[in-house]
Amino acid sequence: MNGLELLEKYPLAANVVRNWFMNQMLESFKDETVPDGFKQYMLEQGIENDKVSILIDVNPRVLFDVFDENDISINIIRTNNSTEEWDWALVPGPQENSVCKSRKEAELFAVKVAFEILDNKLTPKEEEIN
Repeated sequence: MNGLELLEKYPLAANVVRNWFMNQMLESFKDETVPDGFKQYMLEQGIENDKVSILIDVNPRVLFDVFDENDISINIIRTNNSTEEWDWALVPGPQENSVCKSRKEAELFAVKVAFEILDNKLTPKEEEIN
């Protein structure tokens, strides 16, 4: 599943991720002489899924901070006695993982599951709705 598919499948998590990216962008302007009007314009425009999806696909590790802030830790571990295999695990989350051929592949697998966990955390429970 690529970044755009994740953003479309998990809209609540996607909103958190888009907001995080926007805040990071605005934070980078903090020490610059960027007018407040431009910052407000950027907030109003937002950041589109297709732009965020590129960042996810190219560098899934950039999302680790987003998930950390939402109490979802991603651990990427080189498989014991192997230089070519990587495992991943999430806390909290399913203890399943898959052996991957690269760190990036393991990161992509972990991010996919982290999106699902975050979306589930943000989904109102039935008793909260009634």
